[in-house]
Amino acid sequence: MNPFTPKRSHPHGPREARAAHAARAQRHHHPDLTNLLGWKAMQREADIPEGRWDEERRWALRMGLTGADSIDDRSIPTFARGELPHFAGINTFLKAPYAEDVLEVQHYDATVLGIPFDGGTTYRPGTRFGPQGVRKISALYTPYNYEIGVDLREQMTLCDAGDVFTIPANLEKSFDQISRAVSHVFSSGSLPVMIGGDHSIGFPCVRGIAECTSKKIGIIHFDRHADIQEKDLDERMHTTPWFHSTNLPNVPAKNLVQIGIGGWQVPREAVKVARERHTNIITMSDMEKMGISRTVEMALEMAWDGVDMVYLSFDIDSIDCGFVPGTGWPEPGGFLPREALALVAGVAAEGICGMELVEVSPPYDTSDITALMGTRVIVDVLGSLVGHGKLGAHKRHIDKPVSIPHGEFTGRRWSNAT
Repeated sequence: MNPFTPKRSHPHGPREARAAHAARAQRHHHPDLTNLLGWKAMQREADIPEGRWDEERRWALRMGLTGADSIDDRSIPTFARGELPHFAGINTFLKAPYAEDVLEVQHYDATVLGIPFDGGTTYRPGTRFGPQGVRKISALYTPYNYEIGVDLREQMTLCDAGDVFTIPANLEKSFDQISRAVSHVFSSGSLPVMIGGDHSIGFPCVRGIAECTSKKIGIIHFDRHADIQEKDLDERMHTTPWFHSTNLPNVPAKNLVQIGIGGWQVPREAVKVARERHTNIITMSDMEKMGISRTVEMALEMAWDGVDMVYLSFDIDSIDCGFVPGTGWPEPGGFLPREALALVAGVAAEGICGMELVEVSPPYDTSDITALMGTRVIVDVLGSLVGHGKLGAHKRHIDKPVSIPHGEFTGRRWSNAT
């Protein structure tokens, strides 16, 4: 435009110009922030207690000695203990207390246990390092989520019981060890949260819960793969957990709901079994068309139909491989991270009897982003349970608790006699 060309008047005249200006001024004047989640979450934070955080800092001073005289913040100890600093300390999940004596898990609402097993892997190994990877990057998080207004440290108790002693060269012995560990935690009343490991652990984890109750259990499973064929390479591999789980007398196949299945990695053998057993599959395309809320509603309706509890299984490869490269069987076209988190939170809002996070393979990971996503899935599930008052709802169904003997020992490890 020629800079000497006179400006044109408003195409509809001066009156219309004044009206448009007034509309713009009104639209941007004093917006109502009270309708925003950010404003509501800010107000909600004031209602969350802070006693546990103060308690942890006092504990850190007792366990780690008081800090140097030059330190102004007198809550900082000499030796790193607890959440801070995030880059230091011995990593448990979310820096939660380590229950070295597993009899102590009964004192906690939820117990994390690692299952470092990848003997059921049929392609890329490395998930035996999944528990280590997830624990390490979980130190990045605080227990507080601003948007949902939950502080896990203040509103629940959580411990890390360490890893199950799996047998690298033996599937069935490892499965027996896993079931035994899970049944111990579940029988104590604590919610078992398993970090795998490949997806073959799904069967022994469900078996460990199922043997502690006469009640029926449904399963909600997030994955790109159906994992329900009977055998793979002549063994019960990570492609077979739901065939054997739904053979258990109190785990009906009709209450297995699988979300995100699709692509070019679903064996026809698995599809045949799903059809024969009348299980339920919601594909990635189905989820896109229905939306997150309707998908959650449908999954809960089918999984809870006639059962007493629901178990949650989340395979990290259900998320698009562009976001989670560190997995044994990456597949394009999966969930976006926000979709996955909204889905698991929605499912957990009705309560669960246990959960597993599987197929994180740190040797294939980039900048820990896959392990970080796995961490986020777990804490979002816990946050949803707390926020909806469903944490501990499984306890009333423990009518066949197991009792596992422990060895005899007195004294302290690696210490001089007193």
